[in-house]
Amino acid sequence: MGNPLPMRIAVLLADRCQPKKCQHECIKYCPPVRSGVIDTIKEGPDRKPIISEELCIGCGICVNKCPFDAIRIIGLPQELERDLVHQYGKNGFRLFKLPVPKLGAATGILGPNGMGKTTAIKILAGEEIPNMGNWEGTPSWEPILAKYKGTEMGDYLKQVVDKGVRTARKPQYVDQLPKAFKGKVRELLRKTDTDGRWDLVVPRLNIDHVLDRDMAQVSGGELQRTAIAATLLKDADVYFFDEPSSYLDIHERLRVAQVIQDLAQKRRVLVIEHDLAVLDFLTEQVHLVYGEEGTYGVITAPRTVRHGINTYLGGFLHEENIRVRDDAIRFEARPPRAKAELIELLDFPALSKDLGNFKLKAESGTIHHGEVVGVVGPNGTGKTTFVKMLAKVIPPDGDVKLGDIKVSYKPQYVTAGEFDGTVKELLAAQAPELLQPGFYQSEVARPMTLKALFEKQVSALSGGELQRVAVSLALHRDADIYLLDEPSAYLDVNQRINAAKTIRRVMEKKAKSALIVDHDVYFLDLVSDSMMVFGGTPAVSGHATGPHTLREGMNRFLKDVGVTFRRDNETKRPRINKQDSRLDREQRLAGEYYYAPGDAGSE
Repeated sequence: MGNPLPMRIAVLLADRCQPKKCQHECIKYCPPVRSGVIDTIKEGPDRKPIISEELCIGCGICVNKCPFDAIRIIGLPQELERDLVHQYGKNGFRLFKLPVPKLGAATGILGPNGMGKTTAIKILAGEEIPNMGNWEGTPSWEPILAKYKGTEMGDYLKQVVDKGVRTARKPQYVDQLPKAFKGKVRELLRKTDTDGRWDLVVPRLNIDHVLDRDMAQVSGGELQRTAIAATLLKDADVYFFDEPSSYLDIHERLRVAQVIQDLAQKRRVLVIEHDLAVLDFLTEQVHLVYGEEGTYGVITAPRTVRHGINTYLGGFLHEENIRVRDDAIRFEARPPRAKAELIELLDFPALSKDLGNFKLKAESGTIHHGEVVGVVGPNGTGKTTFVKMLAKVIPPDGDVKLGDIKVSYKPQYVTAGEFDGTVKELLAAQAPELLQPGFYQSEVARPMTLKALFEKQVSALSGGELQRVAVSLALHRDADIYLLDEPSAYLDVNQRINAAKTIRRVMEKKAKSALIVDHDVYFLDLVSDSMMVFGGTPAVSGHATGPHTLREGMNRFLKDVGVTFRRDNETKRPRINKQDSRLDREQRLAGEYYYAPGDAGSE
């Protein structure tokens, strides 16, 4: 017998479908419809198409003819059909399989946005009843309990249904917290402290200084730590952390990771995280997620975190026989050699800024044509202030001239502003080159996957979607130097890799320069040629040096942080060493905090 026929799914991306702006090409050009025999695709009550998966012949013509790229016809392995957990309506998103929260160690979930990770968490938290594809009926727990009976997942879900599992969840977008809770930070945390663990949680997260501030006056990093504290203070059996590292510097990320690790010894903990260095450090096992954004998602069986991350970077899931990336992501074990005879773009003088309660001093430095400078340092030491001085948003103190250079600036916090319209309309008004065939469409718009956002209202974009648009607009502008403040925030792993590659390509092909402020070590490793290092006392004073070579800059920075990185034997990706391990001691002794002593030879 031959192989069984694949399971065919048809998905309509409802937010892209615009029936008032098209000629229903999906229906008009469908071969079975044109033959007059069957209604493979027909118009629904809202004028949007309804696709019959049973009658679809899989020709793909509707996919190619749709002017808004709103239809997906996908063949999946037949055996996946029995693993369908939830479906959002006819022609809606499907989730296959679920992760299992384990006791004794944090479990990670790694995969792109829009593939059901948040849906999985809602099901595990008892907030969503899985329908197992029976979207027309009233969902019930009985079928899913019968399916998983006798398994670890079945035992867990039975507890959820019987109200034996109490859950606490940290949301992904912490910048929405001030809208949901009006009042002071202390009031929010006291309200969530149901188990009297204030003294075990609040001091370790370093948020004492914001307790008496109003929620609306708290910065992104402080909001993140407040949201994590509020989650930790709840007395629960299972804790879910959705992107706990956003807006945090590496000091804070490691501090948060250690607190979550301690919790995982006593309670079940599930973490969604796109910073691979933090995920590697924080979790012991990881579920990978593959599929297509907004269409379907498959959650794999758990792997050890090292094997899982390496598999994900390699791009081929051997156990599932699925390729998730065309090319493997590789890191360099050795620091880049110094570039010879580079032409200077900006030779900036020593800069200082007194903001009253905060003072910044930056030593003089040189940025070259075609150079990407990574900027690292703790939050509150003046990185954003420095970038704003270069962008001429705020003037430096004294009679200092920065030269006549054109600057393109993407700020740290991106908002939709007052623009009333779609992403396509915004690009047409501000960056038409991103819509037209040419360099910017192929080198920026395509890898940043802007087409998927064209018909969305700018005001309705998520944090990651806004970030992609903002970075693309900044790269499109004609400038000598591009100043991008935290461009990886809210991007998933694939989007971070694509953004890093896009920034490098634009700088190299246009012989331009960039200054990138970010806290994701992997992102900086992929994008940077050199490094500026900020230090000082957060929120009091900051001091900046560089640009240094990548090796020297990372050594300076990580020595202050008190962390060493080793290189993975397989992918050469940086991995955080355990404190006081043999490798940690050897690297500290050699003064090599980022490259192993044998790999960090002359540059």
